[in-house]
Amino acid sequence: MAKIHDLLERVGDANLRSALKDEFERATKHKKFGLVFEQHLPEAVSLYGFPIKVGSRVATKVQDGGALFIVKEIKGKKAECIPIHGGEAITFNLDELVAVALCGEPVFPILTAIDEVQNAPDSSLWHTLIQADNYHALQLLEYLYPGKVDCIYIDPPYNTGAKDWKYNNDYVDSSDSWRHSKWLSMMEKRLALAKKLLNPKDSVLIVTIDEKEYLHLGMLLDQMFPEARIQMVDSVINRKGVSHKGKKGESLQKNEIVQFSRVSEYIYFVMLGDASAAKSTCNMLEFRASEETEDAVKEEKVQWLSMLRRGTAAKRSDKAKHFYPIFVNPTTARIVSVGAPIPLELSRTEVKTPRGLVAVWPLRTDGSEGRWQLKKETFESFLQKGYAKLGSYNKKSKRWAINYLNEGLREEIVSGAIQVCGKDANGALLLRRVGTKLLEPKSVWNQPSHNASEYGSTLISKIIGDKRFDYPKSLYAVRDTIRFFVAKKPSAVVVDFFAGSGTTLHAINLLNAEDGGRRRCIMVTNNEVSNDEAAAFRAKGLKPGDEKWEKHGIAQYVTWPRTKCSILGENVKGEKLKGNYGAEVDDYVVDDEAKVISKVSGKLLKRKLYKQAKRQLYPALAAMRMADGFKANAKFFKLDFADRDSVRFGQQFKSILPILWMRAGAKGRCPEWSRRGEPAKLVYSENGFAVLVDQSLYRDFIHEVNADKAIKDVYFVTDDEMDYQTMCEEVVRGKRTFQLYHNYIESFVIDARRS
Repeated sequence: MAKIHDLLERVGDANLRSALKDEFERATKHKKFGLVFEQHLPEAVSLYGFPIKVGSRVATKVQDGGALFIVKEIKGKKAECIPIHGGEAITFNLDELVAVALCGEPVFPILTAIDEVQNAPDSSLWHTLIQADNYHALQLLEYLYPGKVDCIYIDPPYNTGAKDWKYNNDYVDSSDSWRHSKWLSMMEKRLALAKKLLNPKDSVLIVTIDEKEYLHLGMLLDQMFPEARIQMVDSVINRKGVSHKGKKGESLQKNEIVQFSRVSEYIYFVMLGDASAAKSTCNMLEFRASEETEDAVKEEKVQWLSMLRRGTAAKRSDKAKHFYPIFVNPTTARIVSVGAPIPLELSRTEVKTPRGLVAVWPLRTDGSEGRWQLKKETFESFLQKGYAKLGSYNKKSKRWAINYLNEGLREEIVSGAIQVCGKDANGALLLRRVGTKLLEPKSVWNQPSHNASEYGSTLISKIIGDKRFDYPKSLYAVRDTIRFFVAKKPSAVVVDFFAGSGTTLHAINLLNAEDGGRRRCIMVTNNEVSNDEAAAFRAKGLKPGDEKWEKHGIAQYVTWPRTKCSILGENVKGEKLKGNYGAEVDDYVVDDEAKVISKVSGKLLKRKLYKQAKRQLYPALAAMRMADGFKANAKFFKLDFADRDSVRFGQQFKSILPILWMRAGAKGRCPEWSRRGEPAKLVYSENGFAVLVDQSLYRDFIHEVNADKAIKDVYFVTDDEMDYQTMCEEVVRGKRTFQLYHNYIESFVIDARRS
């Protein structure tokens, strides 16, 4: 490949050289192996409220067939439009049209506040919900949080063949022969933007999916994240199962065939950098108490681990610095000293052993030379702390064992699951286990609390009523899934750009309430209505963008009401919610008079009759009443789009102010600007940012900003690069500076070029 590029550079004619490069790039995009799908025409996103001018790209609000037009002429309330792919001009009423943007075009997003809920006035932590097409919302988030997101959790449309998602403003159904290709095209565009949000050093992308697209999705993720570690989990979400039925041939007597009933879905984990799933008291396959309970507390001997490396990279040659002698007094059974690592070329027989001592080397069972788990300095440190000790003596092999505590055991000491009772005569810790052992999660999950019917549909029906949203996730399934990667990140930033019913933010509030964390959730969802609802609204003469239509869209009718109500602890009628968090299940069910079977373990109990008993699956949550809500705050925005010139000339300051607030970390209540035009200067200490518009106030502004340690982001409104650089020079180190509106505009223009 590099050779061809070198040869192309030798072409003298610049135009020919450029044309050859373009053709080569186009040719190399054809794949001969792996995931192949069509790069469909760019998606069109409706820009309701955006002014329609001559030359604007538009669609009808009815959006029949997804046809696009260019406005040729406007006369009064009429617009003459030409189909974008050619044809005769058509005249529409202006109120029948909506401006559209194609994915990849430069757009200039602004945020319009719709509502907010504040149930923690003393807290500076605010969540956000953005009503928008998620492609353009992701463009905005890339401007706000590049490489800063800890976890992205998404539940995209499963592409089952039902009309449950749109491509170019048309619902995609089973009759569309390109539906798999369109789905992949849609996902690829969004995942490419999402990747730019993730922290490459330590973050995770989590995607749920079913059998219709899991193979395609897996290949797409592998293709887009070659540097990541990717695993797929099979998670049971409905023990009763969902039937898949089809038609038999006419020659057969019965007209129905039976297929396997689906009880699970799949979860992909794309782990970047140091991202690692935290151990817990539940391995996710066998049912165990999800949190430590009094019944689970028991004393248990702690098994120290061998210092001898096993498995991969276990030879002396793999890590020469981990091959050294440990000198032991066999009479007192005590480690006396630790020798220096010896070079590979030196034989261990050449090392002198002090009189009265024996040298313990990392020798494998076959007698070959291995290596220790720890280097010399670390092992000596462990000896001083009591984390390493001399083990037992094997009379057959005539060797001493050396033991130590690995990271997992040390974490359990910190968590309290393992108790330190003191030290022995040699200084090693005396330990006993007083809690349930921490376990690695398995790749098959079978937890009663992940039942999507009971802890998804039934749970949110108590909050927002029935029939507002189909197939919500179990609150506890999302809580458990995300917790594996944010348990040790109390200030994690979590993004969900297929927010649906809003389970992700609900789960983050639950996690924060459990451990006092300050994790922040950013959700994005469109405001679509279902295909059936759309048909019913059109029959009444309503169109997208109309108030009566929009208030029944998913963002305004489902996601935000659930978010607001769960925080306040009430339903949409204003009534206090009943019950507690924690998920209860029936422990046992009577199969007949002779048998009682545990629903959790399947264990047969020898009793004739047994009363059904409830078990709290999350005892730590049992005291959390739903009526108490959460000590949390959330802001609801609608993503709109502004004309480039209106941004450049400061006419959109009111709508760009929330963007500056989010960029500074969404700390404190979002400030508002109620006047026209721009302020002279603003210093928002509570929110962590400041803006200077009038340069005549520069000296006072700089003094105030530099003295305020809470200010992290400083914005200067100027088109003059020299003026901007001069002002930046006096800002103290540690604060970020930005040039409004140049930096904002260029960010989205550049992003469009990359697309």
